[in-house]
Amino acid sequence: MKKTSTRLADGRELIYYDLGDDTVRDAVDRRPLDPTVTTSEIRRDPLLGDAVAVASHRQGRTYHPPADECPLCPTRGERLSEIPDSSYDVVVFENRFPSLAGDSGRCEVVCFTSDHDASFAALTEEQARLVLDAWTDRTSELSQLPSVEQVFCFENRGAEIGVTLGHPHGQIYAYPFTTPRTALMLRSLAAHKEATGGENLFDAVLQRELAGERVVLEGEHWAAFVPYAAHWPYEVHLYPKRRVPDLLGLDEAARTEFPQVYLELLRRFDRIFGEGEPATPYIAAWHQAPFGAPEEFDGVTRDDFALHLELFTIRRTSGKLKFLAGSESGMNVFINDVPPERAAERLREVASS
Repeated sequence: MKKTSTRLADGRELIYYDLGDDTVRDAVDRRPLDPTVTTSEIRRDPLLGDAVAVASHRQGRTYHPPADECPLCPTRGERLSEIPDSSYDVVVFENRFPSLAGDSGRCEVVCFTSDHDASFAALTEEQARLVLDAWTDRTSELSQLPSVEQVFCFENRGAEIGVTLGHPHGQIYAYPFTTPRTALMLRSLAAHKEATGGENLFDAVLQRELAGERVVLEGEHWAAFVPYAAHWPYEVHLYPKRRVPDLLGLDEAARTEFPQVYLELLRRFDRIFGEGEPATPYIAAWHQAPFGAPEEFDGVTRDDFALHLELFTIRRTSGKLKFLAGSESGMNVFINDVPPERAAERLREVASS
């Protein structure tokens, strides 16, 4: 992997990740851009104790542009985009309309391929490995910023999810706090450790799932399963079998196998609702241990946390979406229409031949 860092016309950082070590990146952003102005602010809810990012400047972000005006495609002639070069393998840049900025964190865009009509599932294993390496590198770099406590790499796919740019891409949020969902996991981890005299909850969950009927696929270094209490109709958790707290902890064997397992999972997601169905909308979310938190979090350390990826779709059956209505949105109590055992069975049925 070759990494080349440059600056866009408004001062934002852009980084090329190339498969070829001899690739030269010297294109200049020719757009007449003014410096980026953001109004991101973190506010705390005094009753729930969680954080809300207020970012009014995002109202003006690019919204469903035609394909020939996609800002994530490479620059071609006088059609200028966010990426100055005429081609790329993987590219990461600071979001022009960030939810988090300055002392409130940082947001980046990760473009998986220059092919506008592709998807992550269409990548080769070599390309998917390059994305993993980019995620890992950005996690390392962002975790060193003084304002950053947690790094979250994720992909939203599909208009049903709320995606406003069709080009295959994901994002990275670098939060200045430990997110509420992670804090809940850490509290459960600490409680289980105390109640059992030291057993790790992530390890216990993984072993229980591997012995059960909800396993979707299993490799030598990775395992994917539908969790016992899945919130979403089709939800898969992907774990490295050797517990590590973050992407930086993966060894070479796990990095090599990851593209095989993950690409197969994504391709199954595209097949679960049958031939002729639109591409399955999904969210793919990496969960990593916080970096800036104290060494101890209610009795657990970073090394007690288990890196894992959660992949889920809001589609519950052909042509029908799972909406977060009263119980989910008002009380945060999910009601799942698809039994997790049936979801796992269906995801096994659509395995690649």
